Amino acid sequence: MVAPLKVGIAGLGTVGAEVVRLIETQARVLAGRSGRGIRVVAVTARSKAKKRGIDLRGVDWAKDPMTLATHPEVDCFVELMGGAGDPALSAVDAALSAGKSVVTANKALLAKHGLKLAKAAEKHGGALNFEAAVGAAIPVIKTLREGLAGTGVNRVYGILNGTCNYILTRMEQEGLSFAECLKDAQRLGYAEANPSFDVDGHDTAQKLAILASLAFGTKVAQSAVYVEGISSIAPEDLRAAADLGYRVKLLGVAVRTAKGIEQRVHPTMVPKSSSIAQVMGVTNAVTIDGEGIPPITLVGPGAGGAATASAVVADIADVARGIRANPFGRPIAQLRDTKKAPMERHEGGYYIRLLARDFPGTAAAIATRLAEQKISIESIVQRHPNGGAAPADGKAVPVPVILITYATHEDAVRRALAAVQKDKVISGRPQVIRIEKN
Repeated sequence: MVAPLKVGIAGLGTVGAEVVRLIETQARVLAGRSGRGIRVVAVTARSKAKKRGIDLRGVDWAKDPMTLATHPEVDCFVELMGGAGDPALSAVDAALSAGKSVVTANKALLAKHGLKLAKAAEKHGGALNFEAAVGAAIPVIKTLREGLAGTGVNRVYGILNGTCNYILTRMEQEGLSFAECLKDAQRLGYAEANPSFDVDGHDTAQKLAILASLAFGTKVAQSAVYVEGISSIAPEDLRAAADLGYRVKLLGVAVRTAKGIEQRVHPTMVPKSSSIAQVMGVTNAVTIDGEGIPPITLVGPGAGGAATASAVVADIADVARGIRANPFGRPIAQLRDTKKAPMERHEGGYYIRLLARDFPGTAAAIATRLAEQKISIESIVQRHPNGGAAPADGKAVPVPVILITYATHEDAVRRALAAVQKDKVISGRPQVIRIEKN
């Protein structure tokens, strides 16, 4: 008989408690699939007295994460505390250095210290598994690292933050403002009291840095990701997108270009016909464009205790099976450096919304500035307030003008709009949203 895999869990919040529950309730199934039993032998958390609804009788309670990481009875250390620094960093490093395998759901830790930890796993022979760190129950890590090991990836992109997708969905469907939807997301528990990490795109950037490493063999580097959030998106942008056959999503995009790997997070217009456009609410989705195969889209719950715990337990089962994959798909020595690609070099279509002053020559001035930068317009829509009727006070009201460009370079768009602003033929700042084709 093969001895059971002995597991130690650091962090008994919603996810940690659910992992304990799953290992207990699915014990027979896990043993059948893994070829050996899996047993929780030790845990640690900030509060021992907290009621968690799980039976921890017979389980050793370690005084701190470091003690658990080096516990002589623990074969697999499961880190569910979160945070890019200590105690998670020191504990995971200690477990790997002791030759133990590690399972974590900690995207922040991997985005900042993934290379160091992968090197420790490589040196000492343990596994470093992190399926739950990106997309929770969506098996995108295994898909990139193992399922598509023989396929060259050209692009990986997706909806990686449920909070932002929920907000944009509500704004589109109900015509609400960003502020109204954010407040509701906080009330429902989808957004934190300080939501900036989600809505400013940083959560998505951490996940994208991990996916880019797996897809392209680059070193994990969150600093290489260009980041914009969704707070500037207005209901009128979503209405215009719908009229033009698009939907706005916060996407993380990593793509192979002639100039290197471009990694970016920003609001994006996607065709309504695309798979990614159908993903609404708090759901996540990732699309992978591989050489010689149609795009693959994985859709599912990207957060939540049950979804995250499901991925954690699957990673523990891999450890029990004896699977030891390179954490980022290749030996550390083969991972290439990557730098932030200047967005000025980005090439693609653009949505531009201007508030044009209702003066003679305004349209000509805008057209001239675009033509100077060799920007071709695919479509133009002018939306007169009040159906074009003159305002009661007789004063000219700025007219929203919406432009969709053919593929062009971002620096050309920026130069053209800077010139238009200098000409003083528009009010306020232009709204610019990049377009991602199928």
